[in-house]
Amino acid sequence: MNELVDKLVALERNISNEKGGFYLFALFLREDSPNKWDVVAAAPWFKAHDRQALDFIAKELQSNLRTDELVSISRIVLVDDDNPGVHAIQRMVRIEHGTVELLDNFVFGMHIKHAYVITSKREPTPLSAGAS
Repeated sequence: MNELVDKLVALERNISNEKGGFYLFALFLREDSPNKWDVVAAAPWFKAHDRQALDFIAKELQSNLRTDELVSISRIVLVDDDNPGVHAIQRMVRIEHGTVELLDNFVFGMHIKHAYVITSKREPTPLSAGAS
C-alpha cells in the first residue's frame, strides 16, 4: 500500500505542476468497499462532473500505476471545492504533497474506514510559471 500511496503523492505533485493545485487529493477506503479505494479530488480547475478532468486524472493513473495497483482503485470522485466534505477534511488535515493517514471518519455522507490524504488545503498552489 505504501508504494501506491507514494506513487499517488508523486502523481498529485505532477498534476499540480501541470494543471494547478488541489484543494483535496486523497485515497479513501469506504466501509462498504472491500479493499477498493476511491481517489477523491477537488481543485479550482474543475467541477464535480468535469469529464475532461476525470479523463485526465484517469489517464495519469493508468500511465503511472501497475495493473495490480489500478485494480485496487474503485473509482475517481471529483468534488466541488465548496463541498462540505472537502471543508471537513481541511479542518482535520493541512498538508500538501505528503501523506496523512486517517482512520474511521464520517465525511461525504459515508463512513471512511481508512484514508490517505495527500493534499488538503484551503488555497491551492498556483500553476507553476511556464506550465500550460
